[in-house]
Formats: sequence, C-alpha cells, structure tokens
Amino acid sequence: MTRPPARTGAAGAVHFSLLGPFRARLDGRELPLGPRKQRLVLATLLCRPNTPVPVDVLTDAVWPDDPPRTARKNLQVYVSAARTLLGPAGDGGRDRVVHGCGGYLLRVGEGELDTLRFGSLARAGRAAAERGDLPGAARQLREALDLWEGPPMNDLRDSAGVAGEADRLEARCLTVYEDWAETEIELGRAAVAVDGLGELVERHPLRERLRVAWMNSLHQTGRQAEALAVFDDYRQLMARELGLEPSPAMAALYRSMLGRGREARRPAAVREAGSPVALPADAGPFTGRRDELRDLLDVLDGRGERVVVLSGPAGAGKSALAVRAAHLLADGFPDGRVHVRVRREDGTARGPAEVLAELGRLCGVRGFEQAGGGVEGPAGPGPAGAPAEGAAVLADAWQRWLALHRALVVLDDVPDEGSVRGLLPRSGNCSVVVTARGQLAGLAPVHRIALSALADGEALELLGKLIGAGRLRTDPGAALRIVRACGALPLAVGVSGMRLAVLRHLPLAEYAARLGDPSAALDELVAGDVSVRERIASGWRDLAAGDRWALARLAPLAQDGGFTLDRAAAALGCEERAAIRAVESLIDAGAVTSPAGEVTAHAALYEVPRLLCLYAGERDRAEARASLLSEPAGALSPG
Repeated sequence: MTRPPARTGAAGAVHFSLLGPFRARLDGRELPLGPRKQRLVLATLLCRPNTPVPVDVLTDAVWPDDPPRTARKNLQVYVSAARTLLGPAGDGGRDRVVHGCGGYLLRVGEGELDTLRFGSLARAGRAAAERGDLPGAARQLREALDLWEGPPMNDLRDSAGVAGEADRLEARCLTVYEDWAETEIELGRAAVAVDGLGELVERHPLRERLRVAWMNSLHQTGRQAEALAVFDDYRQLMARELGLEPSPAMAALYRSMLGRGREARRPAAVREAGSPVALPADAGPFTGRRDELRDLLDVLDGRGERVVVLSGPAGAGKSALAVRAAHLLADGFPDGRVHVRVRREDGTARGPAEVLAELGRLCGVRGFEQAGGGVEGPAGPGPAGAPAEGAAVLADAWQRWLALHRALVVLDDVPDEGSVRGLLPRSGNCSVVVTARGQLAGLAPVHRIALSALADGEALELLGKLIGAGRLRTDPGAALRIVRACGALPLAVGVSGMRLAVLRHLPLAEYAARLGDPSAALDELVAGDVSVRERIASGWRDLAAGDRWALARLAPLAQDGGFTLDRAAAALGCEERAAIRAVESLIDAGAVTSPAGEVTAHAALYEVPRLLCLYAGERDRAEARASLLSEPAGALSPG
C-alpha cells in the first residue's frame, strides 16, 4: 500500500482506535499504519498518550526476546515514518510525535483517541451517579461502553507489552460495565443489562461484582430461581478453585433474596388505588434490541417527547419491544400502563372512536359512561345520540384525563396517522408508544425508533434459546443459514425455533436447505397457529395498489442484494423522478429500507426484507396466472 505524502499546514481530523482492532483514520479515511513493528510502536505510544514512553518499553514491545543491535535506529525509522504519516498535531501545528529525555511522546486530544474519550465519559458517569443523577449516569456510562468494538488491539496481542496494556484496558471496561449495570438496576431497568451480564460472567467466572449484578438483574426481572442458582454455582466454583467462600455481602444478598421472593429490589412509586395495568405478558425469549430498548426507556423516562413511534417491517418485534418497555417502567407511570391494539383480529383498522371507548374503559375515564353509548364499535352505534357527537365527547374527556395523569399507553399495530392522531396527548405527563409498519410521517413531533433485522449474533441467540444452545452448536453454519434465510426477523426466527423445538429429529442443515428454497420458505415458517405468511400478507394488504405493483417489480432486484435508483427506474419503466417517488412511497410504508446515514438518492442502495420479497413474488405470479385465466379463450391461441 502506498504511503501518503507528508502533510503540511493545518492538521487533519485524526482518530485513533484501540478499543478493538488497532486502526487510525485521517479525515474519515483509513490510514495505512505500515508494517507490524511500526504498528506496535504506534500502539504502545497511544497506550500512554501525551506521556513520554521510554525507549526500553518500546523495544520490549517490538522485540520481546532478542532485540537486534540496530533496535534504536529501527525505532527512529518507525517513529519518523509515523510522524510523516500522521502529520502535525491539531494544537498549533506542532509535531505529533516528539522525542525528549524521557522517551517518545505522541500528542493526542480526547476527541482523537477512543481510550481518552472512554475515560472522560466514565468519569462523567460516576460523577453523575454521585450527584444522584442516575439516568444521566447510565446514559454516559453506556456511551463509554459503546466505544468498545471488541478485545482491545486484538490484532497485536501476541506482543507481551501490548497484551499487558490491552488487559488493563479490558479490566477498565469491566469495571465501567459493572458501574453501568448497577445503575440500570437501581433505575429498575435490569432487563437491559441481564443478558450482557450473563455473557461476561461466563468469561470472568471468578469476578464477584459481576456475579452480584447478575443476581440482582435476574431477581429484578422475576427470575428468582436463576438468581439463586448464580450464587450456588459461584459458591461451588470458589470452593473448588480457591478453597474460599463468597464474601459476606454476597451471602447476605442471597439470604435476602430467599426471604423476599419476587419482591422488587427497590420500593415502587406510590400508585393511586386501582391504577390500571392492562399489558400482554412480557415476551419470554426476548433477545437483542438492547440499544433500541435503552433509547426507548430513556425517552419515556421523562427526558424526551411524549410520543414515540416504533416502526419496522412485519415481524420485526415492535410489539414485543413496546411491551417489554412498559413492563419495565412500572415506577415511572403511577397512574397506569395500558396496551390497546388499533386493528381487529382480521387486520382491519378499528375506528378512533372504538379505540377511545376501550381506552376509557381501561383507564376509568369519567364521562365515558355517558358518551360511550353513542360510539360506533364492532357492533355498530349505540342508542344514545349521534356517533360523531359521542366520539367528540369521548375525545375531550380523554384529553382531560391525559392532562391530569401520568400513564403510559401503547397503541399497537397502527395502520395510519388518522387512526391515532386524536388519541395522542396534547399536554400533561402521559406518554404514548405507537407501533406501526409504516413511518407515520404525518405525526409530529415524535421520537422515532426504526427496527430493522437483528444482527446475526442476536438472531442466533434467539434461535438458541428456543432449540437449546447445545443443538445450536452441533451445526453453527446451518444455524446461521437458518437465521439469514429468515431475514433475521424475530418473528421468523422465533417460528423456526418453535418448529425445530418440536421436530427434534430434523437436522439443522436440512431445515436450512428448506428455508433456502425461495419457493418453499414461507411454507416452512409455520408453527401451530403462528404463520409468517399471514403476517406479511397483512402488511401487503396495507399497501396502496400502486405500491404493491411497484414492490412486485422491485422485489427481484432486492433479492440480488439491493437496488439503486437507476435499476429501480429501469424495472418500473419510468423516469428518474417518478422512480424516486415510488421508492420513497415504499420507504414511508415500511416496505423498503434505506441507508441510515445521509446519502444522495442516486448513491443509495435500497433493500427489501427477504421474506417480503418472496411474498411479493408469490402475489405477482398469482395475479399473472389469474390475468391469464381471465383472458378470452381465443386470445390464448395464436392468430
């Protein structure tokens, strides 16, 4: 790789990363850091930023056993190359790498090195916790943890010097993770940390503070038996490995858990007598979505908009995420938490007045009894008054109730803006979570959280919870093909897991082959009365006729890994501007996904979820056959 020329003048924006693979970027582009020994020198200097690093330390990092006679000269060459590569520091154009009596020093600012930023955020989070600002502490500690991209400098750890520095960084990360997890537990939000704590305990089984946090998180989420088992396992491990007992504090925690059953770790907020709680059961194998759940909890905790829109394709787990958050926020909404579906069982939309009537009954809104008789519901209008007048009275009573209470309302599976616009709070302290397949762009101001497919690791974790981790390990390659054939959508992965849990004899590789067949995949994604095809069909029916036609034309392109605007225009047989409108209409409807960052329409790569692609192909072929069969008999023969 060609080395860039020396830079002159103002310094560019350099960013160094040690928290994962060692790399550097200059003005957003990856820098070639040179041969391995030069990388070791740079990494060692960055591990001690703005501090002179003795030549002996650098020598040991590069040549741990038998340094050559030319070691010092070679170090000078590597430092000179690094100085040329990186250019001047951003503080007045001084040399970034300098030599003094104490050794070599690399100048770097907090915004230029992830470990410095990590330390700053961790200190700010701990300071916030000491002030009693637990939400702020959790947010800053989590921001610090999000800088980690894997084991520090994992590509250079065969050097003993670098490995020692990397181990110290990893220990700092563990401590910050424990700080963050304990803060989330104090906030009553243990569910966002429980899975990560379990994974870390497996990697660091003797670290007691991790164990204690895991016990508390399991206990707070109602998994008492598992919490007690964590202590028993640790006690046996300590006796076997070290001949010791757990600390008195951990033993006291264990005894207290034995005595208080599933009682919450901290007292709940005072609630009015009869405050409504009407929520579906919390999803058992809830997996992944940690960032989205944290975002949702932060917004609903009183620091953001009163309305949150969770959008995503059918089967993305919107309802499960909303319900999980509602269960975790019991203390934040003392006047109730209710869940109402905005569609009927057949997928048709309920009218706003019908939804209002259910909300009024669940929340005990005064005035609904008198006005409710005139509301048109599933059984038609009641005997008292005109439906429109009854709906207006209900809407006014609902807004008065929202203004005077602090409750959380989940409006689930919303078809369009008009279905819920009058249900959203105009004032007060109530919050509403709206789940929808489309973007509901007409609702504002709202906080938006878009759900896409799970990451491969999250999808595999979900599958493993359903079929057993042991079975997953028998053929990890086939398991990965299964979740990718499901488009990594939680619904489809969950159905696959339920199906495989029953079909214990079925090899994972055979099931993966079935799902890989486009003509059979949707037939395989059925478990009892749960059908992925039916859910996708409901979303298909929501689309306007023009959107369905466009999606059928674009789906074959998306199966090849996505499509550009030029390819979309060719497939739709239209000019560029019309193609833009068609694609953006599908994005608004939730059928097409676009890049997360800003990019021009021409440069964007658009995608359609795999299973929706398959269903669109089915519908297109079915309509073509129907059209062919409807042709007059004479039209089917030549001449």
